[in-house]
Amino acid sequence: MALDETTPVTVTGDDDSTTAQPLHPVTHWEQLNEEVEAQDNDADSLISDPAESTASMTSSILSYRTIQGRTFHSERGNAQYWASNDEQQNESMDIVHHFLSLLLDDKLFLSPLKDNIQSALDIGTGTGIWAIDFADQFPGAKVVGTDISPIQPSWVPPNLEFHIDDCTQPWTFAPDSIDFVHMRYLFGSIKDWSALFKEAFRTCRPGGWVESHEASAMMESDDGTVTDTSAMHEWGRFFIEGGKKMGQPCTIIEDDLQQKCMREAGFEDIQVADYKIAIGGWPKDKKMREIGQYVLAALEQDFEGYVLYMASQLLGWSMQEVKVYCAQLRRELRSTANHPFFRYRAVYGRKPQTS
Repeated sequence: MALDETTPVTVTGDDDSTTAQPLHPVTHWEQLNEEVEAQDNDADSLISDPAESTASMTSSILSYRTIQGRTFHSERGNAQYWASNDEQQNESMDIVHHFLSLLLDDKLFLSPLKDNIQSALDIGTGTGIWAIDFADQFPGAKVVGTDISPIQPSWVPPNLEFHIDDCTQPWTFAPDSIDFVHMRYLFGSIKDWSALFKEAFRTCRPGGWVESHEASAMMESDDGTVTDTSAMHEWGRFFIEGGKKMGQPCTIIEDDLQQKCMREAGFEDIQVADYKIAIGGWPKDKKMREIGQYVLAALEQDFEGYVLYMASQLLGWSMQEVKVYCAQLRRELRSTANHPFFRYRAVYGRKPQTS
């Protein structure tokens, strides 16, 4: 079943998929694994296994936590983030950047920026790949990327620098100092989205733009192939329940937090673009099929790194239980009989000239 190419789709807000539901017991996934292994009829992956990760910067600036052999950001400070920060996860996030670039037709942003902007800020920069591309595109602008983990490369454009900073605390940038503030994939890491956008508003220059990109954690389908008992459906529950336990919601799109909080902060000319993004190569449309293949590649690069913190630290699963679940999820996503997708939303707004 084909998606609507890249035309934005409307999210009605009447979907009750985020209603609290108990996670399936681990025995559910063990039983499914036994059944599938007996049949051994998995479909081949639509894209080859991702290559080995390229080396990222190692740093002694912060002492990382280790959970089940995977590293996570330091416990210093107040930040709490659910994704691993090791090479395996970083490679996955770089693939995410690639498929989002394809989605936006190789554009890094949707805001109507002028060619002569002087400054830009990337909040939650991660590996820094977006900030690097932006700095290359605007060599005359000073670009800063912030994150709680020093995982960015040391070789970067001369107009780019990275800061270790926690965006949930008061920002250290001067008021009215930044032409463009960019934020992407912060779901599950922010307790107070209103405070986040108020800081962005304070930092942004009058007439400047703030842009927020977020994804839904829920895997859906239009044809019923994502069932309530599937590992695909369970994926979203991990994030929804884990986000509730942390007090850091993962239902950013479902709760319309970007647009609400941006308007509350004082932005105007707010624009919203919604997309459905396939998972796997099942769409008939060539562009959406390619995007879906890279989405699957990003997930296959590190299923466990995405779900480990939520499952083990917040919901009490063992590493073996996580592996069993991820094995079933991999089988389902590789099957061409399933047609999963997730929702993606970009919201951007302008700070008034007279603010």
